Amino acid sequence: MAARRTRPPPPGAVVNGPACEQRSFSRAYGDVELVTRTDPASWRGSLRLLHLGVLQVASEDTDAVEVVRTTRDTTADGRTHLFARLQLQGTALVFQDGRRARLRPGGLIFYDAGRPFSVVLPEEQRARVLMVPRPLLRLSEAELGRITAKVVDGTPDSPAGLLLPLLEGLVREIDAVGPAAREDLARAVADLLAALAATRSTSTESAGAGPSAGTGQAAMLDRVKATIDARLAEPELSPGVLAAEHGISLRYLHKLFQERGTTVGGWIRRRRLEACRAELARPSAADRTIAAVAARWGFASPTHFSHAFRKTYGVSPVQYRGRRHGV
Repeated sequence: MAARRTRPPPPGAVVNGPACEQRSFSRAYGDVELVTRTDPASWRGSLRLLHLGVLQVASEDTDAVEVVRTTRDTTADGRTHLFARLQLQGTALVFQDGRRARLRPGGLIFYDAGRPFSVVLPEEQRARVLMVPRPLLRLSEAELGRITAKVVDGTPDSPAGLLLPLLEGLVREIDAVGPAAREDLARAVADLLAALAATRSTSTESAGAGPSAGTGQAAMLDRVKATIDARLAEPELSPGVLAAEHGISLRYLHKLFQERGTTVGGWIRRRRLEACRAELARPSAADRTIAAVAARWGFASPTHFSHAFRKTYGVSPVQYRGRRHGV
């Protein structure tokens, strides 16, 4: 039986019982339906949503249930973040993009709020689920599509194994940490997730295709893009700087991007705009001026930033922030 859709609870609420579980899951994850195999009146579950700077962390503790997000749901709420699910107890079966993966305790898996998915939880389970803005993972759409519904190794010495105790400590101590510290910790977690996602995308691409003439070019392009994302905040970032850092000619650098339908400058501008848009949407950044947000991500001129933002997204930065925060 599918649970009824209702209004979400306030942030940070711990919600239990059949009348409320739909609201807590939909607030955290976007519009979803919960499907139980037993009498809904006897189903037990709770979800606590915590804000950690640029990230949100949901703590799940539930009986068996299936969490379903349909195409209609993705269209209705427009959420596009990535989920990074760390399983603590029980198993999870994740279905997305035609793939099926079984997640066991200690493992991690990515799935995308922008596309339909199903998470089947066949038994009592606990998990931490991070909601990560797309720009923070620093991957192209094609690369993001390669990492969904694929389990990341959760052994103690793996990146996922390192992330789990870090995240558990943050959840335990979050009430004692100030806003500035939360922001710094969130960035550290986001950087680790980005490294994890990049490694998973690269290994998946290597496993799924043999050598080709474009392999070397693709690897170089990935390295250049990683440098761009790491140095977005530097106004002086330019094709010349990138070519020198990677030991390639300007002509070759421009060719790498032109063969993929874009330019070096266009890619830098796109990534800066995506980072600014993500920051404007964050409640924790509501006190920052538009000029400060623009400067933080490498725009030397607030006027140029506002013009580029409106041209790309159809609204001004002020209008976008107001809509996201209900002003």
